Amino acid sequence: MKYAAVIEYGTDEAVVQSVRPVHREYLKALKESGRLAASGPFTDGSGALIIYEAETAADAEALLRDDPFHRAGVFASWVLRPWNQVM
Repeated sequence: MKYAAVIEYGTDEAVVQSVRPVHREYLKALKESGRLAASGPFTDGSGALIIYEAETAADAEALLRDDPFHRAGVFASWVLRPWNQVM
């Protein structure tokens, strides 16, 4: 099942920039293992949308919490919901 996380970033842009390379490596590994459907930042820099492939909401949240951005405090808040891809 797909789970969409709408994520708001904190305000420390320096942390975002310094952690972004390892965050993207983490997402790349998720994609390669089939646990990531899509991801990308909002164009205004306020946050991102990440769509996980997971068995349960708890599994999807564990993927989010393991993200280097989360561990560094970049993810200030998020909403995680089951998502049905139609097209």
